[in-house]
Amino acid sequence: MIQSMTGTLRRVLVRPPGTDFSRWREYRWRAEPDAKRIAEEHEGLREALADAGAEVVVAATAADRNPDAVYVFDPAFVTEAGAILMRPGKELRRSEVEALRADFVAAGIPIAAELTEPALAEGGDAFWLDEQTLVVGLGYRTNEAGATQLGAALPGVQVITVDLPHYHGREHCMHMLTLISPLDVDLALVYLPLLPVRLVEVLEERGIGLVEVPDEEFATIGCNVLALGARKALALDGNPETRRRMEAAGVDVRVYQGEELSRKGEGGPTCLTLPLLRG
Repeated sequence: MIQSMTGTLRRVLVRPPGTDFSRWREYRWRAEPDAKRIAEEHEGLREALADAGAEVVVAATAADRNPDAVYVFDPAFVTEAGAILMRPGKELRRSEVEALRADFVAAGIPIAAELTEPALAEGGDAFWLDEQTLVVGLGYRTNEAGATQLGAALPGVQVITVDLPHYHGREHCMHMLTLISPLDVDLALVYLPLLPVRLVEVLEERGIGLVEVPDEEFATIGCNVLALGARKALALDGNPETRRRMEAAGVDVRVYQGEELSRKGEGGPTCLTLPLLRG
């Protein structure tokens, strides 16, 4: 099973950071990462995933000179039929699609479809509400053509689109999964002030409870967590109130260190991982 956000994580793809971060400003990172520390943090992330019982597949393709390449969730979307190669709205990231194609071949994952112009879509703008329902956020990184092509590649799947907020503008990374992280089939972590109204209504209709991220921990990536299984989550360390609220809702929370890996590039554990198998 893979068309789930909260099934037990069995197999996951990651890409270690490179060593050349000279283009960090071009990719709009907050600061230049320290090569030694970011490598250590990524090793800690891999250890946390393995300790949770997942097989960790390390991508062989290089990430040098593209710091965003460490965020493997965006250039592809894995389904029961295989991988859908996306077409990132951030043009600098489009070369990552071919790198992931090679990684999928090595991992034995078939390519089910590939998005083409004028489609734009990034993995961070899509999540499974259930195995047959996909929610897609429309914004500066994902457009209607992208959502339409995703729907065509997923026969039998209902695609629900919602509009993402402008927030800080075109250059700021505002993905759907910046605002919501499913924790179980009936529970989600959310930043409610920016959540699309239509999505709030869908969650209410389905009886999905909400754990709210406080304002002061939204900017520190408090809302982006990775479900390791039902009510089991991996979160970036340093958001104590968000962790307390998840634990109060019955969620087993594990943390990893990510000052270089996550905060400087604004990508949480969901961004850093590409689940290949859940069940």
